[in-house]
Amino acid sequence: MPEALVCGAGVAGCASAYWLRRNGYDVTVVERADGLRNGGQAIDVRGVALEVVERMGLGEQVRAARTRMRGMSMLDASGNEVFRSEERTFSSGRLDSADIEILRDDLVELLHDAADVEYRFGDEITALDAESGRVEFAKAEPHTFDLIVGADGAHSAVRRLAFGPEDQFRRYLGQYLAIFPAANTVGLEDWQIWFQGEGVGGAVYPVPGNKEIRVTLGFGEPEYREIRDVAEQKKLVAERLSEVGGPVPDLVKAMEDSQTFFFDAMLQIHLDRWTTGRVALVGDAGYCASVLSGQGTSLALVGAYILADSIDDYETRMRPFVELNQALATENAAGPASEESVERAKNAISLSR
Repeated sequence: MPEALVCGAGVAGCASAYWLRRNGYDVTVVERADGLRNGGQAIDVRGVALEVVERMGLGEQVRAARTRMRGMSMLDASGNEVFRSEERTFSSGRLDSADIEILRDDLVELLHDAADVEYRFGDEITALDAESGRVEFAKAEPHTFDLIVGADGAHSAVRRLAFGPEDQFRRYLGQYLAIFPAANTVGLEDWQIWFQGEGVGGAVYPVPGNKEIRVTLGFGEPEYREIRDVAEQKKLVAERLSEVGGPVPDLVKAMEDSQTFFFDAMLQIHLDRWTTGRVALVGDAGYCASVLSGQGTSLALVGAYILADSIDDYETRMRPFVELNQALATENAAGPASEESVERAKNAISLSR
C-alpha cells in the first residue's frame, strides 16, 4: 500500500487524509500544534464543496452544526447603526441559501473524526526531498513517502522546502486581521454586528447556542511585515481600533485576555504549479484566496477531493476554479464580491473527470 504524509490538520489536511485513505493510501497526518486548533472564525461551504461533504457522508452532521444567524447590523465608527438586514450577512451571503456557514473548529473536528488515519500532533517537517519523498521531522525518525501533501496553510513549511521562499508567491492585499473568541458580554442572539471606520473594521457574532462570540478586528496597512510576537500583535490591533466606538472598546479589552488568538495579513498565494516530484500542495498552501474571498474552505475541500481522485490532472482541473475564486477577494475593496460572481465561482468545477 502506498504511503502518504499530509502536513497540517486543518480543513485541507483532514479532507486530504480522508480522500487519500479511500483511494488506497496508508495516511499519516503530522501537525505542529499539540491538537486540533480551536477558536476559529465562521467559514463557508458552498457550491461544489457541498457535494464533496455529501460524498464524505458528512452532509447531515455539517448542516446540524451550521450557524443559525437571523441577520446583521452595520455600525459606523461611533457605534451608530447604519443599516440592518434579515435577508443576508456579509459572512455567509443570503440566509435562505443552500450554502452552509459553520465554525472552523466544528468542521475540522468532523473531518478529523471521519478521516480515520494516524494523526501525529506536536511534530513537524524539518527537511524533505521532493524527488525521493524522504522526510525528516523535528521528533519522529526520517521516513520515505510515496506522496507528501502540503496542507499547512498560507505560510506552508512544505511549500518553502519544496518550492522556495514564500515571498516569491505571496500577494499582500493591504490588510491585517485578528480573530479570537470571547464571552458573549454583548448579548448577541444569532445576530451579527459589523462595524467600519476610517481604514478599520470588523465583526462580532455568536457561536451556536450564543454562549460565546467570535470577534474579527481588521485594519489597513500599506506595507507587508511579519509580526510574530503576540503581545505586539495585540498592541497594534488596539492602537488601530482605538478611535472606533460601539462595542469595539470592550472587544479590544477582551482581546487582551484571550489565550486563543489568530493574527495575520490578508494575502493570496499564487504558484505556476502545485506539484513537484512527490509533493503536492492543497488549500491555502497552494492557492490561498484569503478570508476576503469567502471561498478558502471550499477550495480546500474540492482540492483535496480532486487531488486524491487523480493526481495527474489535479492542476488542470483545479486551476480555473482557483483563479475565479481568488478573484472574489479583489472584486470589491469596500465589501464582499457580488452574488453573481460568487455563484459563478463556487460551481466552476465538476467532480467528474
